[in-house]
Amino acid sequence: MRRLYPPVTGTAAERELTDREWALDELADAYAYPTVPAGDGYLRANMVSSLDGAAHHGGRSQPLSSPADMRIFGVLRALADVIVVGAQTVRQEGYRPARAREAFADRRAALGQPPAPAIAVVSASLDLDFSRPLFTEPLVPTLVLTGAAAIAEHRERAERARAAGAELLIAGEGRGVEPVEAVRALAARGLTRQLTEGGPRLLGQFAAASTLDELCYSVAPMLTVGDAPRITDGPKVVEPERFAPVSVLEESGFLFTRYRRIRQSPEFAVPVSPQQAD
Repeated sequence: MRRLYPPVTGTAAERELTDREWALDELADAYAYPTVPAGDGYLRANMVSSLDGAAHHGGRSQPLSSPADMRIFGVLRALADVIVVGAQTVRQEGYRPARAREAFADRRAALGQPPAPAIAVVSASLDLDFSRPLFTEPLVPTLVLTGAAAIAEHRERAERARAAGAELLIAGEGRGVEPVEAVRALAARGLTRQLTEGGPRLLGQFAAASTLDELCYSVAPMLTVGDAPRITDGPKVVEPERFAPVSVLEESGFLFTRYRRIRQSPEFAVPVSPQQAD
């Protein structure tokens, strides 16, 4: 892996421009969360696509990945307080609880984080398999982000969730989750370093609601053709939002880009519809 941006000069240039495997500590420093005002959440997304924009191949993102992509994937998880993911992605990707990694134990302890990040599943229907390890075997209780109306409508499913050890977080008065409220609800619990892994529908909703602060975007040197969605699939925005590049790394033809939103204050919120949440 080598750094392409920002330009590196001086004594560090040779090391950072040399194609080599970066240590986990180096990657953790490169992707460290910025400092944000107390009580605010910082939402980062991690997504991969092919050169022609496909967010997955055959229904899964794994065929577009690489060893370097998986290292960065693991580092981003290890830095987060919470991983936010849509219910459909949980089902498609067979989500399991995040695991504790010894390499990051001291770093997490110094920041007051538990051994592993929590998983927060966004669901309007609460139609989840609560017998899965994601709910029965997590180091940190799994959260379910949903709307107040969804809990009232699906009382039996809500009780199954609680019986499995999941915690229900209300992020909106309707059935769907309001992105701004989701970020606030998690931050109110001290989960300020937030990471979403999609899928495209959920990420599209966060982006359209102007709640996405940063995008870590891996570009695979592949053409998939087909009709797979882009990394975002949400409502049309009136004006595209500008992001500024933070860094670009490269390994084996894969580009690992990082962009930060220029405009940091959300001006409007777009609820996640039940169909898009599930």
